[in-house]
Amino acid sequence: MAFREPVISIHGNRTELNRSAHELRRFRPDVIVDAIAFTASHGETSAAAARDLGARLVVLSSGDVYRANVIVFRRVEGSLEPTPLTEGSPLRDRMYPYKGMSLPRAYDFDWDEYDKVLVERATIGVPGLRATALRLPMLYGPGDCTGLKRRFLAFVKRMDDGRPAILLDARTAQWCAPWGCTLDVADAVRLVVEHDDAGRVYNVAEPGRMTMADWVHAWASIVGWKGDVVIRDEACPPPSFPRALNLEQHLDMDSSRIRRELGYRERLSRREALTTTIAWDREHPTELKAEEFDYEAEDRLLKRKRDRRTDP
Repeated sequence: MAFREPVISIHGNRTELNRSAHELRRFRPDVIVDAIAFTASHGETSAAAARDLGARLVVLSSGDVYRANVIVFRRVEGSLEPTPLTEGSPLRDRMYPYKGMSLPRAYDFDWDEYDKVLVERATIGVPGLRATALRLPMLYGPGDCTGLKRRFLAFVKRMDDGRPAILLDARTAQWCAPWGCTLDVADAVRLVVEHDDAGRVYNVAEPGRMTMADWVHAWASIVGWKGDVVIRDEACPPPSFPRALNLEQHLDMDSSRIRRELGYRERLSRREALTTTIAWDREHPTELKAEEFDYEAEDRLLKRKRDRRTDP
């Protein structure tokens, strides 16, 4: 992207925006995009700054605001939520969804205080503040959460290692989640910046309803892997998900609102997105956990009678 004017950089601490107040007022932004609002105090700080500057605020939220998310983690009991989730689907009433979990360190905040529901409450529909929230999906692609996750790498590495089969338990194989390529999601942010749609909330996710098994087949077609996808009705090691999760609850999201109202469309075909992702992953290797690649355990299970097999 070519800029007609020089880019101005203002460096400071997001929790101490008052220290940068003079520079921000001199800059006079029309729109503020908060990409790292993770806690209630983050939302409150951004809201105060936007009001002070007379700027519109765009907050990057998450699909984990929905009640379905805590059902997956078995943090609440009750009936499953129907999917795809829309912007009107029930939100969590249990706060701090990742409290007590061991998660990778990211930015300067405590996961025990993380809650996008509280961020939205501090910013969306607040009197005197023009704010919009984007509920983002699980990401893949260049940048991929600054390398903290790489959610599909476990499958692609097995293909690169020439594994004859990828083993999944039936629960993992059938599970549906919302996904989006980082390059396309960035374009959704651009659209919201360009449209003054204060007060609106938008889901962002690829269309369709792909299971994890579908994704394995999609990656196989890009890598050229000819192995089998073996689905078992018993517990399996990674890349199958932990048995503690309730994978009867899906998390796929409906993104028709942003498509209808703002004209959002993916710029990349799925094949282009996956090809770009693999190229970026190979240029930016990351450390892998050895316990997630226990090929001996997989081989022992693969030798048993197969319950069900699908070929890419």
